[in-house]
Amino acid sequence: MAQLTRKPLFNPGGDSDVLLRRMIGGNTTNLNDFNNVKYAWAKDWYRQAMNNFWIPEEINLNPDIRDYPRLPPAERTAYDKILSFLVFLDSIQTANLPTVGEYVTANEVNLCLTIQSFQECVHSQSYSYMLDTICSPEERDGILYQWRSDEHLLRRNTFIGDQYNAFQQDKDDFTLLRVMIANYILEGIYFYSGFMFFYNLGRNGKMPGSVQEIRYINRDENTHLWLFRSILLELKKEQPQLFTPERVAFLRGMMEEGVRQEIEWGRYVIGDGVQGLNRQMVSDYIRYLGNLRWTSLGFEPLYEGFDVEPESMAWVSQYANANMVKTDFFEARSTAYAKSTALVDDL
Repeated sequence: MAQLTRKPLFNPGGDSDVLLRRMIGGNTTNLNDFNNVKYAWAKDWYRQAMNNFWIPEEINLNPDIRDYPRLPPAERTAYDKILSFLVFLDSIQTANLPTVGEYVTANEVNLCLTIQSFQECVHSQSYSYMLDTICSPEERDGILYQWRSDEHLLRRNTFIGDQYNAFQQDKDDFTLLRVMIANYILEGIYFYSGFMFFYNLGRNGKMPGSVQEIRYINRDENTHLWLFRSILLELKKEQPQLFTPERVAFLRGMMEEGVRQEIEWGRYVIGDGVQGLNRQMVSDYIRYLGNLRWTSLGFEPLYEGFDVEPESMAWVSQYANANMVKTDFFEARSTAYAKSTALVDDL
């Protein structure tokens, strides 16, 4: 494993030739020159992310104030625990992304990471807005900190958190790659049983404001997933020594563990007690997502027989479609959900 050196902030001797630019281990000047980039896809991503700007308080949560106390116990419990999980994930993302950016030596990609970090802040704000609106302060604090008291939540957060912490100790290229894969798992696997649960509420006519908040968040997370997939694919080309068969097997094991934990979590928090969902639906959908994420990096599927989206879960992608203009549920007006042509959502 090659040791990495944190890039200097002021570097007059850096390379100005974009052909010499590298994702990691390059010699960057840190000059943000939008006309001279090596990774053209980063420009498209940057403009799309800028056009995705939104404010959580734009969404009307008054119907949710009415619906939340009326949720059946299983749905109420799932709502609370999933929200606790999601707010922690976005919080740790906000803290971790600048650490990754210190070693990414492609300026245009660092611009994208900075926007992603901002968007993770907005997501955390959104979850807080949801809780502040529908809960008492005491209930809110209890939900926010369930990740400490619920062993399932703590175990899941520990899996990702330990990968992030490892890079605080070992500044080498493969540990950074593990952090990037952990980010990819978080964005592409960990969020989705939560999103699925909220969309199921929506198709049952419940908590429409919360559902709309999740749709905005889901759109952002799709672009984050696309960003890290692109980074990983560039690293495969530039740093093939990071992708030896032994290391790919290690990364595959990380992905499989992420899928296993997501299935276990979905069965625990959703189970068979939520109208419209059951354990089998959750398991099949997450295995399909695991295949989709891993094959998107150019590898073979993880699970035989889960190469296409399960028919029972087709409604999830309809809710999460990043290219649709959404409508406010109660004011019947366009919310400018997509202000420009969205990135192709092939993730």
